[in-house]
Amino acid sequence: MERRVPSTNSQPVAASLTRAAMFLVVTINGGAEHEETVRGLTADLSGLVRSAGFRDLDSRLNCVMAFGSDAWDRLFGAPRPKELHPFREIRGQHHAIATPGDVLFHIRSASIDLCFELASQIMARLDGAVAVADEVHGFKYFDNRDLLGFVDGTENPVDQEALDATVIGEEDAAFAGGSYVIVQKYLHDLKGWNAVPVEQQEGFVGRTKLSDIELDDATKPSFAHNALTVIEENGQELKIVRANMPFGEVGKGEYGTYFCGYTSSPRKIELMLENMFVGKPPGNYDRLLDFSRPVTGTLFFVPSATFLDDVGAAPPAAAESEAAADAPSPAGDGSLGIGSLSKEPG
Repeated sequence: MERRVPSTNSQPVAASLTRAAMFLVVTINGGAEHEETVRGLTADLSGLVRSAGFRDLDSRLNCVMAFGSDAWDRLFGAPRPKELHPFREIRGQHHAIATPGDVLFHIRSASIDLCFELASQIMARLDGAVAVADEVHGFKYFDNRDLLGFVDGTENPVDQEALDATVIGEEDAAFAGGSYVIVQKYLHDLKGWNAVPVEQQEGFVGRTKLSDIELDDATKPSFAHNALTVIEENGQELKIVRANMPFGEVGKGEYGTYFCGYTSSPRKIELMLENMFVGKPPGNYDRLLDFSRPVTGTLFFVPSATFLDDVGAAPPAAAESEAAADAPSPAGDGSLGIGSLSKEPG
């Protein structure tokens, strides 16, 4: 049966690729005042995006804001998304590490200056409340290729199929319109990779390098990247949306691919990573990992845009508690004194 999901209030998780992107992962400093600062930004984020994007209406500027498991508990409490948990590290032939991250900002635009401007405004609002755990500036590399020379994201779903793959529906009704995202920063050993014959590289990836044609099943190795990352359930392939971007600092010799996978359930990406790092069967691992090493790994929940807009300066439970504590005694005129209470807009 076809799975239909709401799309009107989701964040732009299925937006098309742009020429530039910034991935900003921060941790929230201790203290209730810092948590209030972050909550205050969530309600204003859409306005910041509109203001920055108005400078160039053709830039397609957009931003996704997502929260890690610990941050969700600190900022919002219960209820919590059903599948939100810390990133699960994997130890196999290679190691998928877990790294800290409370909030992810994934900023996309046709030009890096708009990404920079929005990121600057966000960090100015969060000044003193957060610490930067990781910042990556991504760029389009030729015809959507990664630095290994292969086209990245060829099999991404589009339109309604992309929404079906990424946006939560009736399976978690309280968070319908939300998504999950896993991010990992991979550093490439380009010197080692470029020493590998192209035909062997194609076997590792599962596609031809120049024409980007998938190898047929008769010639594709079982350890090919695209063989191990195809996940099926009840005869149907479970899709995700990859928003990967190349990045790099040539002088430092640090460059690679920033993996950013949006999904309606993190289980899909976790199965892919299990196949890649442990192997299917165990030992038959993804040979790309011999040349590409993850140095970060974090799982976030992407609430709906409506949720972000509705967040107040304090969590609902705290706001109700404070209101009750500050409420005056019932007025002697028989009224409940409601007119004397002030309430923050929700």
